Amino acid sequence: MLHSQNTLTNLQIAAFCSQMSMILRSGLSAAEGAAVLGADAPKEDQALYTKLLKSLENGDSLGTAMRSQGSFPDYACDMVELGSFSGNTDAVLSSLSDHYEREEEIASALKSAVTYPGVMICMMAAVIIVLITKVLPVFDQVFSQLGSGLLGFSRGLLRLGTWLERYAVFFVTLLFLTVIGIYLMGKTKKGRQSLQKLLYAFPPVRRLKQQIEVGRFADGLCIALSSGLSVEEGLQLSARLITDSELSQKANSCLKSYREGASFSDAIAGSEIFPALQTRMLAVGCQAGAVETVLRRISEQNTRQSNEQISRLLGILEPALVALLSCIVGLILLSVMLPLLGIMSGIGL
Repeated sequence: MLHSQNTLTNLQIAAFCSQMSMILRSGLSAAEGAAVLGADAPKEDQALYTKLLKSLENGDSLGTAMRSQGSFPDYACDMVELGSFSGNTDAVLSSLSDHYEREEEIASALKSAVTYPGVMICMMAAVIIVLITKVLPVFDQVFSQLGSGLLGFSRGLLRLGTWLERYAVFFVTLLFLTVIGIYLMGKTKKGRQSLQKLLYAFPPVRRLKQQIEVGRFADGLCIALSSGLSVEEGLQLSARLITDSELSQKANSCLKSYREGASFSDAIAGSEIFPALQTRMLAVGCQAGAVETVLRRISEQNTRQSNEQISRLLGILEPALVALLSCIVGLILLSVMLPLLGIMSGIGL
């Protein structure tokens, strides 16, 4: 199901490409396909299919019609447009459907990797705030009745809790505005890029992102070559899928080397865009005439390794956060229980 919005999701693009590919293979034209899909589409999708059909009826190619909607990514539009020129539009659409399904799989894994630690951190903060704002004052009253009071670390935490309670409205408002701000940033392209830059500042996340984009580059190149495009066109289109500055430079270096006369395998090896093992696999694939097969295998390997790396990160974060919470809570309780035990033993209890 599609929705008339600024940018379609990966699953929506995959569904559209899969359905349109089947329609074209059945012998219908792209305009007839758009009419068929539009007839069965829900009301919120009617506007998109109406505009798409109008553009196709005016003589535009499917890629050009998709681009005019402003809802499809440039890469998908470029691939479909070039597929129209080579007569392989149905094959390109089928490959794009698989590509965006893999993109959704990776995106879902990344979302889980970010959401779970975020929820854990919020729970930790809530428990600690309750301890220092509600529990510590009770202990302070007990110490006062016993002729003493909280000292050192405990006293500092008590002051922090008093300060947090005093300005609770301000902090709740600030937190609410921050959540709303992050939500609104996630709705815009520039906002998402800013959030991604902040997230990718962490080395493990940055390495994961680079691995994902290497797989994305291999997948795009495989689709381009299997669709009948030249190596130069494939490299040029696949480079658009990369957003990491370092990898983007390597992809452009590879394209430049190939244009200057280097062989495909030498250009790939010289750019160092793939790890050494995958570079050797690709060189063997070039000699055996199985470049597309090797590229597809590289893409699948990177997708699988990325998911495994995300699982490992979650496996490390979960016990680490639980241990950190336990240590903090234990430290707070010990800071008040030990002095209390000392007072009780001093008065003979």
